Amino acid sequence: MKDIKLIVTDMDGTFLNSNYELSPEFPKIYEELKKRNILFVPASGRQMSGITKYFTDFEDEMCFIAENGGYVLCKNEELFADKMEDRFVKEIIETVREIPGAKAVVSGKKHAYYETNDEEFVEFFTQYYTNNKKEEDLTKPLDDGIFKIAVYHPDGSEKHLYPYLKIFQKYGLETVVSGHYWLDIMNKNINKGKALSELQNSLNISPDQTMVFGDYMNDIEMLKSTPYSYAMENAHASVKEVAKFQTSSNDNFGVVATIKGYLESSN
Repeated sequence: MKDIKLIVTDMDGTFLNSNYELSPEFPKIYEELKKRNILFVPASGRQMSGITKYFTDFEDEMCFIAENGGYVLCKNEELFADKMEDRFVKEIIETVREIPGAKAVVSGKKHAYYETNDEEFVEFFTQYYTNNKKEEDLTKPLDDGIFKIAVYHPDGSEKHLYPYLKIFQKYGLETVVSGHYWLDIMNKNINKGKALSELQNSLNISPDQTMVFGDYMNDIEMLKSTPYSYAMENAHASVKEVAKFQTSSNDNFGVVATIKGYLESSN
């Protein structure tokens, strides 16, 4: 393995365990990465504040890929921000309302917006979205840049959302199953892989100096972007097909274990 300069990892189902916790070993591992000038980058479908809250001690010196690649910050500088048109937001929300059990979260730069009165769902999604605001009608334009619409279904997104929402691909939008319960809709060609490429170019880091970890379909583009791609043991089958390697599950903190192994082997 060539000298790694960039390590990029998905968060939910990958870097965090099932209780949404970091490995207790991470701060020590992070300090070692810093010593070796290796940049650690979380990449998630979450909004930016839902990622950075895990890294408050290191936030100013890190880069982050949020909104499935729609928003990239590097050392507090905005590197990339992509916004959806209001007309698409309106039509998607109207469609989601017609799907029994489905609920939408509209993700902007300032807040994540929701219109449901289901308090149990609101409590659930605040694990991922931290700056939240209730609106009476999400079809009305919001005074914010909208990156993405995340749609939730309690019985699974692949079966209960994707068949109905894939029609928005005709407008040039990306419709991707991002987790067992979640589906994300964003502008065409916005994905974690493109965001990673933007980051690599800005930092002058090559794909073969990059290590990537993921577990779900929204990680596939970034896993394809490097020869050092790892699927979690708990990953979706399609992710395991794409990744070059496999590591242990998120509940066994496979990402940290793999990084630790790399650091020890390259001493």
